[in-house]
Amino acid sequence: MKLVAWDFDGVLNKGYQGGFFLWQESFEADLGVSAEVFTEFMFGSNQFDAVLTGKRDLLHLLSEWTRAHAPALQPEAVLDYWLAKDAHPDPQVLGWLDACGLPGVIATNNEAHRARYIWETMGFQTRLQKIFASGPLGVKKPAPGFFEAIEAWSGHAPHDIMLIDDAEKNIRAAAARGWQTFHFTDETREDLPQVLGVTR
Repeated sequence: MKLVAWDFDGVLNKGYQGGFFLWQESFEADLGVSAEVFTEFMFGSNQFDAVLTGKRDLLHLLSEWTRAHAPALQPEAVLDYWLAKDAHPDPQVLGWLDACGLPGVIATNNEAHRARYIWETMGFQTRLQKIFASGPLGVKKPAPGFFEAIEAWSGHAPHDIMLIDDAEKNIRAAAARGWQTFHFTDETREDLPQVLGVTR
């Protein structure tokens, strides 16, 4: 194994717990607007797919939402709030990442604003070599083009790259290309140190 590609949400970040996103918990109390209405607007149709693949800027979509549901709020402020509230790095997984000593990248379905926040504000640029995010790439997992971009950048053969991801469809797609894979779940997470060669 020459490179590890780490999924972000569900692996490095644990913002989704107990059947809901943690940012939803205090959304209404903090912003005075229903989290349910916000969630339905953002994710209730296929319009967010265009954001995830870079065809549309997230701020434009947030501007539509604020005009319709929260005219007193600025879209930039909502974005800053959302990004901060969605940052819940998993300290145990980060410990394994740091201890394994293997070159690594982030491989995530995220748009450009959040990708930059993850890399710069959350500080993952000090831990990993690069972030591959669906928005800037224009393609999201599990499409072949996403994995091709990592292969081309790294120069490694598929069998020398491992994907760690919590989504089974992404694991299947990477395995079909010849990648090594680790399906990260609550049941398998304790097996990850051994796979990475980390001694506990």
